[in-house]
Amino acid sequence: MKSYRRTLLVSAVAVGLSFAGYATAADIAKLEETCASCHGKDGASAESDVPIIGGISATYIEFNLADYKTKARPCPEAKIKTGTNKGKKTDMCEVAKTLSDSDIKQLAKYYAGKKFVRAVQTFDPKLAKAGKAVHLGNCEKCHANDGTEVKDDAGVLAGQWTPYLRKTFQEYRAGKRHMEQKMEPVIQGLKNDDFEALLNYYASIK
Repeated sequence: MKSYRRTLLVSAVAVGLSFAGYATAADIAKLEETCASCHGKDGASAESDVPIIGGISATYIEFNLADYKTKARPCPEAKIKTGTNKGKKTDMCEVAKTLSDSDIKQLAKYYAGKKFVRAVQTFDPKLAKAGKAVHLGNCEKCHANDGTEVKDDAGVLAGQWTPYLRKTFQEYRAGKRHMEQKMEPVIQGLKNDDFEALLNYYASIK
């Protein structure tokens, strides 16, 4: 009898886990559909003012969504790019506040498992060369391998959209966006020309 009950219990748990798995897959599909309306399929944004998020570390994505939920970083209004709500206005703080902690973890894991598709954009070769020197002297320690390496607490810089990165740098310099303590002296120590050179360097990496 005990063996029979144990078998039933194991079967029930297995069935429960199976259904939970299907629910999670369905939830992720719905969440990803919402994100894709601005960030593109699998996070490969085709919009220069919208960051590429596919291939970013799960920790980094969770951290940033948490910042949006608490409005710890700017949430400029933007129009939804595609889908049934195309043209409607929203912002990332509004989007993030609808997400549960579980939603955020699922989305972070999903996008972390995708490929980072670098943006194809123009750049100035001379500035890009200068930018490489700036990167190696100031940024390489955390944003390793020319800004291509995926790390828990660092975003991928190589191939990220230039307009988005420029705005990000401006927010950091103005103190409008949270950054790691180790990053602050680097950001404040760079000049305008240094930032422009960095932007061209990261745009040059295909």
